[in-house]
Amino acid sequence: MTQIHPLIPKWTRWGALEKAHRADTRHLYDWSLKARPSQREPTGDWRIWLILAGRGFGKTRTGAETIRAWIESRKAKRICLLGASYGEARQVMLEGESGLLSVFPKGSGPVYRKKENQLIWPNGAKAWLYSAQVYEQLRGPQFDAAWVDELGKFPYAQESWDQLMLGLRLGQNPRVIVTTTPRSIPLLTHLLERPDSVCTRGSTFENADHLAPSFLKDVKARYGGTRFGAQELEGLMLPTSSEAALWREDMIVHGSSPPPEAFKRLVVAVDPAVTYHDDSCETGILVAGMSTEGVAYVIEDLSGRLSPVDWGKRAIAAYHKYQANALIAEINNGGDLVQSLMTSLDKAVAYTGVRASRGKYIRAEPIAALYAQKRVIHTQRFPELESQMLSYTPGSPLSPDRLDALVWALTDLMLTHDSPLVQMSPVIWKGGAP
Repeated sequence: MTQIHPLIPKWTRWGALEKAHRADTRHLYDWSLKARPSQREPTGDWRIWLILAGRGFGKTRTGAETIRAWIESRKAKRICLLGASYGEARQVMLEGESGLLSVFPKGSGPVYRKKENQLIWPNGAKAWLYSAQVYEQLRGPQFDAAWVDELGKFPYAQESWDQLMLGLRLGQNPRVIVTTTPRSIPLLTHLLERPDSVCTRGSTFENADHLAPSFLKDVKARYGGTRFGAQELEGLMLPTSSEAALWREDMIVHGSSPPPEAFKRLVVAVDPAVTYHDDSCETGILVAGMSTEGVAYVIEDLSGRLSPVDWGKRAIAAYHKYQANALIAEINNGGDLVQSLMTSLDKAVAYTGVRASRGKYIRAEPIAALYAQKRVIHTQRFPELESQMLSYTPGSPLSPDRLDALVWALTDLMLTHDSPLVQMSPVIWKGGAP
């Protein structure tokens, strides 16, 4: 602690002591010293920051500190704080241990007018609490920033979001941070696909240093490996199946991968996108292997919105990483160009071009049958792939790129001409149409 000379007048000494105390405790409020990389504000030109993470990850603290940073830098002057209800917004976003009222140093925090659901900061910034249960109250007000907490459980998620977006119109770059445990609702799926969104994912266990060891031990024992645990602890947005879909949730088995020597065959399968721009489909890239016991394992999903050269390099890197037996690519839309790309990037790759002679749904049916027989195991959770599996139905307008790559991989591994299951799939031919 800084020492104050005894001859300085008493009132001056107290003022100096207070100032020194603030200086000594300033580090306690320095978020840059405490935040994990996943809790730091993303760079770049974005409008929506989605934090989809498990319970205890530190979502509330991240939301509060982000709002604090915007207020102190004067990037935000009129802020919307939107929770599932007024009670939850007050208890978590404001008054909670990691809420807004706890993250500001003494003298720089807001005055909380509880009756008006309003906060006012010394620099003139203001924030208002709103509830998704009465989203119509968002009609009229306008903001330059917003924090939305637990959007996944909102009773009127789409309606609340629409009203918020119509009011988020002040300033040069109005932004919103969304902190939520992910749930498979249409709104979150849509927000993940928006080009002006960035997403941070994380699990409960990333914040283990600030959580009780007994809590961590208990939730691992009770919920580890379960669907509930995947959503609430791992922060995965788990898909729900459509009644008409080929796959149901109970058909997808998750388990560990056997050692490399246990695989009879390994392949990398690619479903190339036809175009490459912001609205293009993704290129599906899946790594899968078949064990000597006749069980298929989906090992890695490397899909993404990539240029031809980039997806080619990514697929070839996976081919060498796993010492695969073949790199398989659909050539319906690319034809010789796909083969030319592969050979130009790496002539040593064992490349096989496959052409679809029937529709996607028909090609997928025998693969779904393998899942029903529990002959396919996912070595980890693949949210995007599994979402396509559980939602794809006959006549679907979707382009299931990851699913297509999966079908090509498992067809090669499990339904080839020397396989006892070949009679299940007479529709796939290597090297061109029959």
